[in-house]
Amino acid sequence: MKKLVVLSGAGMSAESGIRTFRDMGGLWNDYDVMEVASPTAWAKNPNLVHQFYNERRKQLFDCSPNKGHLLIKELEKHFDVHIVTQNVDDLHERAGSSKILHLHGELKKARSTVDERLVYELDTWKLSLEDTCEKGSPLRPHIVWFGESVPAISKAAEIVSHADLLLIIGSSLNVYPAADLINYMPNNSPVYIIDPKQPAIRTKNNITFISEKASVGLDKFFELLNLKS
Repeated sequence: MKKLVVLSGAGMSAESGIRTFRDMGGLWNDYDVMEVASPTAWAKNPNLVHQFYNERRKQLFDCSPNKGHLLIKELEKHFDVHIVTQNVDDLHERAGSSKILHLHGELKKARSTVDERLVYELDTWKLSLEDTCEKGSPLRPHIVWFGESVPAISKAAEIVSHADLLLIIGSSLNVYPAADLINYMPNNSPVYIIDPKQPAIRTKNNITFISEKASVGLDKFFELLNLKS
């Protein structure tokens, strides 16, 4: 069975009602990014950081996987599907996909501020400085903030380097190091990009652009490859 790697970005979850970061009306219109999503922000005002992520988490608890997430699950009938996602939501998991790597962390998890190995599942959208790890230290969002390294990027690059096909959905390919993952694809292997706004790609051959939102674009992807959902 051929290996299909799906790289998903904010546009993947937009149809579920998840607000995107950089589109018009996105989250950064309400907050200064460095005040809510950086180590400096956490040191300066951890309560504001918790407020920001609590709002996002509350929204996520009210959302459901959309048709696009469900179609990606259906692709497992035809391929060995590996998902590398820039998203911090759990909608791929809830849609039933089985192999998922989160590059930028997970919104429904928190981790210790003294031992990053201590990661906890959250069953509520509320997190505060009163919530502590087993070592007594406050919990922080299990999110990769601006200015922090992306621990999963090496594993993601390894996954992409062995792909037979790469399907990029809802990503502007402007966020690094995730945007570099396309360059790990084997030469001349097919790459499909689904996004209403076609990213500027000059580094790869054999790219097919599908200028649609995620769910519609995935329908067209199934048609192009003569697949049955």
